[in-house]
Amino acid sequence: MHVCVSCEVFPLTIQIASGKEHDSQHFIEVMESIRVKTDGRLGTRPSEVLADSTYDNVVIRKYLRSRAIKSNIPVNIRNEKNRKRGRPTRFEYESYHKRGTIERFFAWLKMGFRRIASRYERLNVVFKGLLDIACFLLC
Repeated sequence: MHVCVSCEVFPLTIQIASGKEHDSQHFIEVMESIRVKTDGRLGTRPSEVLADSTYDNVVIRKYLRSRAIKSNIPVNIRNEKNRKRGRPTRFEYESYHKRGTIERFFAWLKMGFRRIASRYERLNVVFKGLLDIACFLLC
């Protein structure tokens, strides 16, 4: 499950993928699928993205920079060894505490809906439908 959540713990988008792939491979796909209606206009670009260090990737940072989205992603220790010179990465520890909302969302989802936590369904369509119903009930 790849989920983008607002600071108010509302799910903005949900993507289903296999467990064999790394989470960072689906980051751009998840960001492209955000559609939020604000002030009568359709918003597709958040002002800031909070993510953990698994998303510390050159491709992800370039994508966020090209869309003028602030990235608040800590530097991964494994990537620090091969770090090139240049602009230092942005990381604000004070606003990074808001990232607990995604952890809270997954806790509510897996505690309240046990069928989602253990994933009994074989088909992605059925599993995505259950996720949509669970998110609707959480909201």
